[in-house]
Amino acid sequence: MKFARARGKDYLVLGGLTVAAVAVHGYHPAVEDAEIYTPGILKILHPSLFPYNTEFFESHAHLTLFPNLIAACVRISHVPLDFVILFWHILSIFLFLLACLKLSRLCFPLPETQWAGVALVAAILTIPVAGTRLYIMDPYLNPRSISIACAVFAIEGVFRKKYFSSGLWITFAAAVHPLMAVFILSFVALVVLQRISEPNLSMAAFIPLGISFAAPSPAYHEAALIHPYHYLANWAWYEWLGVFAPLAGLWWISRMARAKGRTVLEVLSRSLIFFSLFYLFWGLVLSIPARFESLARLQPMRNLHLLYVLFLLFVGCILGETLLKKRVWAWILFFAPLCAGMFYVQRQLFPATPHLEWPWAAPKNEWAKAFLWIRSNTPEDALFALDPHHMEIDGEDEHGFRVLAQRSMLADAVKDSGAVSMFPGLAEKWLEQVRAQSDWKSFGKADFQRLQQQYGVSWNVVQQPGVTGLECPYENQAVRVCRIYPNARKN
Repeated sequence: MKFARARGKDYLVLGGLTVAAVAVHGYHPAVEDAEIYTPGILKILHPSLFPYNTEFFESHAHLTLFPNLIAACVRISHVPLDFVILFWHILSIFLFLLACLKLSRLCFPLPETQWAGVALVAAILTIPVAGTRLYIMDPYLNPRSISIACAVFAIEGVFRKKYFSSGLWITFAAAVHPLMAVFILSFVALVVLQRISEPNLSMAAFIPLGISFAAPSPAYHEAALIHPYHYLANWAWYEWLGVFAPLAGLWWISRMARAKGRTVLEVLSRSLIFFSLFYLFWGLVLSIPARFESLARLQPMRNLHLLYVLFLLFVGCILGETLLKKRVWAWILFFAPLCAGMFYVQRQLFPATPHLEWPWAAPKNEWAKAFLWIRSNTPEDALFALDPHHMEIDGEDEHGFRVLAQRSMLADAVKDSGAVSMFPGLAEKWLEQVRAQSDWKSFGKADFQRLQQQYGVSWNVVQQPGVTGLECPYENQAVRVCRIYPNARKN
């Protein structure tokens, strides 16, 4: 088998696809899971930040070298963190698309076919992965962005018999995202077994180790209920369709590949079927019996992330081979509405926020403006209280308070509950703080003073029209930022 090397022209095209992908899918560096990962970077760069509740993000940070990697780049380059994060976001997309190109060249013979697969992946980067609450790649940097590129490079290396380089890619993936690396390693092992034997394989080697069968606590159960996607019994019919439709497609692709003598494509398709069925079995085992509830944090259905990437790459290549070919008009008719649709969906997800939140541009989202004011005008040791569901409020657009304000806050019911679902030891502290804020909509001055006495909360962020009797040095159309004084100091 001959392996085509990427040339200068290929890198230019990949660069163009990367720019186009960012333009279509947007860039939002402080939303969603950035609230989990970015504070870990900030804490390394500025240890005085976040004196309270650090465990809600450091539990993740301590298991990965991702924050250390990004922080090291900031220190070495002397470039501000926001620009380093943007650089890594663009680089991760470029490397991911490069890996997809290299793998497609092992599976399909014609260049236009290979590029069609890469273009399809670039066009649908933010497509949801069944019921996992994952995208192929998020519109912000996180460890998954890096690990998925490592996964495709590792798989491509196995077929080129570059086992050492594959091992390095898997090791790097494990360093930045240990959980996703488990899926990568198990799939690569399965591919190797498929290449040296018939598909009569034992899956016992992939049984997860180091798990506990202790019954979960009531506090953990309450946090887990906020994330029903961990439990397969809660999946909707269309989410189950998102599991079995790709498997049916892969079965057809494997038969087509065998008929055409495309060994790499056949092995990959067949391996993906075994791979997904194995983790589906464990997903059912761990998520349905109540006693295993705390094991759902292993999230075996996240195997679908890798499956979707490879399946969609193959689908794009097949479309290029059968429909698009070298016809420019066909490419335009197919990709223009697809990209327009993906752009529209992203605008609906973040309607109160610019599509591209560049680090050099002033924020236009009202909540983000308030959070940045807090960063510049409040003490580093301040502890804030916010609506525990503030990331779900219309107009907030899931911006992370810790990312933008760089201040501590009481536990919230959205992202901090995700940390609890992964680390059950946080459950009791999380539940206590969330319950202390449970009637937030009807909070008055006395309630905030209670939080000050109980936890040392000194500031809050409240929606307009605010709360009577509070001193609020900042306000905009959406929120007020207010100081909380104890009864003894100011009434």
